[in-house]
Amino acid sequence: MKVKKNDVSRRDFLKTSAAAGAASLMAVSHRAHAQGSDKVRIGLIGCGGRGTSAGIIDCAMSSPGIELVALGDLFQDRLEKAPDAIKDNLAKRQLPVDDIYKVTPEKMFVGFDAYQKVIEAEVDAVILTTPPFFRPEHFRAAVAAGKHCFVEKPIAVDPVGVRGFIETSDKAKEKNLSVVAGTQMRRARHIMDAMKRMHNGEIGELVGGQCVRIGDGMLEWYGDLKQPKPGMSEMEYQIRRWLFMTWLSGDFIVEMHVHNLDLMNWAFNAHPVQCIANGGRQVRTAPEYGDVYDHFAAEFEYPNGVRVEYMGGQTDGVSTRNDMRYVGTKARAYVDFGGAYFEGGVTYKYDGPSMDPAVQEYADFIGSIRNNQPINEGRQVAESTMTAIMARMSAYTGRAMKWDWVMNASKLDLSPEKLEWGPHPLGPIPMPGITQLV
Repeated sequence: MKVKKNDVSRRDFLKTSAAAGAASLMAVSHRAHAQGSDKVRIGLIGCGGRGTSAGIIDCAMSSPGIELVALGDLFQDRLEKAPDAIKDNLAKRQLPVDDIYKVTPEKMFVGFDAYQKVIEAEVDAVILTTPPFFRPEHFRAAVAAGKHCFVEKPIAVDPVGVRGFIETSDKAKEKNLSVVAGTQMRRARHIMDAMKRMHNGEIGELVGGQCVRIGDGMLEWYGDLKQPKPGMSEMEYQIRRWLFMTWLSGDFIVEMHVHNLDLMNWAFNAHPVQCIANGGRQVRTAPEYGDVYDHFAAEFEYPNGVRVEYMGGQTDGVSTRNDMRYVGTKARAYVDFGGAYFEGGVTYKYDGPSMDPAVQEYADFIGSIRNNQPINEGRQVAESTMTAIMARMSAYTGRAMKWDWVMNASKLDLSPEKLEWGPHPLGPIPMPGITQLV
């Protein structure tokens, strides 16, 4: 089956949406939310696990007066399951289901153009939780229409996508629209406190760092779809198993470990100037793992010659770890997703209050809309995404990467020529020294 006239390539989309964005900048911006009301009307684009649980639920938990009014997904079965999933999750958290869930059947959209229909459905803001490949296009369309955007991380899978996202983020700033990113650990109170102390010089000048994240192989995420079902096209299979497809997820260093690399960029108040990396596919070699790697290692060089070592992996049956270490001239800082402490010449351990950072990011998002005080985290999350992308590119090709070249000159674009149901064979598994740099 082929999707009909609403099928577009990324290239076609960028041309048309850029023109629409330019025109919309000339229009008078509308009010942040419904006239005379504190209600904020939300459209959810992407009705998978993230969207129907953490996404809209964390949003509803963060602030009263949230109304979910439109849903969009690529797949009919996902869309049909979404209402019950959302209502059940709201009820489990003792939230007022009938006050929050306001989606009528007429505001449920399916297909490659579902995102556009959600944007047009009288929403004040959208939550973008589709696979990362789609993020730049959906974000561009939402900003062109004057919508506030919560964008899940990462925000792209290649340099072309990152550059497009940054361009749209700049337009959002011109239009006084909020852009809040799903890098929630920036709102974890223990990390915020540790970063403030580091930036105030408590551990001295930062001279190095390490970042380690090793976890399981993730196959259980899609345990019921190891192979395509009868009649399922390659395109559909890949999108349903997007986590293991580089063109959709960016590989795990981009899709998941962007959180950790984001915390490195935050500590140094900068992005890397260059990196060199390696990696491979030693254990996750079966076809159901698509074309992604199962381990990466990289050295990032930040301004002033400061170097950070990163190691990451996704393999079942191994010891797991997830932490960051920052080396200062006075002391060392240790941070993970649950705590923070310093040791060496300075001692400190966070023992203050905690708050779910995934809820806090939505509280900030909704508050910025209601108070007409836009937040724009677009460039920040784009730079963290590009930090991960350039390490992946280095590992895939065996070539050292310079930030300026990757950000400004690389033509790497992982998008298919056409987004439609049908054949879409994956390319060869990347091999350093063989895979060409683009």
